[in-house]
Amino acid sequence: MAFSADHWAFAFGVLGNIVSFIVFLSPLPTFYTIYKKKTAEGYQSIPYVIALFSSMLWIYYAFLKTNVTLLITINSFGIFIETIYVGFYLFYAPKKARVQTGKMLLLTVVGGFGAIVLVTQFLFKGVVRGQVVGWICLIFALSVFVAPLGIVRKVIKTKSVEYMPLLLSVFLTLSAVMWFFYGLLLKDINIAAPNILGFIFGVLQIVLYVIYSKKEKAILKEQKLPEIQKPEVIVMDENTNDNKKFPELTQEQIIDIVRLGLMICKDKVHVETCPHGTKCEAKVDENTPKLQTVDA
Repeated sequence: MAFSADHWAFAFGVLGNIVSFIVFLSPLPTFYTIYKKKTAEGYQSIPYVIALFSSMLWIYYAFLKTNVTLLITINSFGIFIETIYVGFYLFYAPKKARVQTGKMLLLTVVGGFGAIVLVTQFLFKGVVRGQVVGWICLIFALSVFVAPLGIVRKVIKTKSVEYMPLLLSVFLTLSAVMWFFYGLLLKDINIAAPNILGFIFGVLQIVLYVIYSKKEKAILKEQKLPEIQKPEVIVMDENTNDNKKFPELTQEQIIDIVRLGLMICKDKVHVETCPHGTKCEAKVDENTPKLQTVDA
């Protein structure tokens, strides 16, 4: 049985839902860190507010269309999870960050989205209304996909991929591919067009990650500190002028050898008997081997 365009569109839509679901869950480690620290200080709420606004726009567009059910499912989850993220952030954020986040919510979610709904409902009708909302979604999606350029610039400038997570870049690229084909098969340019740019920037981020991660490894290898050499014990016999070398001895072994040498030397010392009141001298056997501890 041959697959029609609708079947392929459904398949890519399901795959797009799965990948986008993973992308929506990617901030969970960040919020777990916030929960452990009991503060959101040092973190920004902008990505989550923008993602919430984007999901609201796309779900509004989907309700104006008739054949984009899978767009409704993923953006419904997006609204749900992003609302939790924003609420969690507000709970742990400092007062100043909380006020700024509240202003952003009023500006985008309440003011921006509310204005779009009111204008399109009262000024446009039928198919034209869907087209206008579609173009708004397209422009906003393009601006969102352009946002990673700041990260790309930072990677090139610092020659470090510390601020560019590879897995997130890969999943964003896959998401762009899935939704591009979904929009293409449904002949919906508003869905397909932004994801072309998303795919380009996703591939660019992956390429930069591969290039600069290799350079980082090479630099770290060059800067690697030399290994600390282990001390060695040399036993020198002055009679035979023969040095015996024991390499790679541990500290405990060195201490044991030194103690053993001291015991041997002690046994070799002979004390002469002398008359009462005269000075006595001790003779040391000259054949006693001497121990020297040196660092290699």
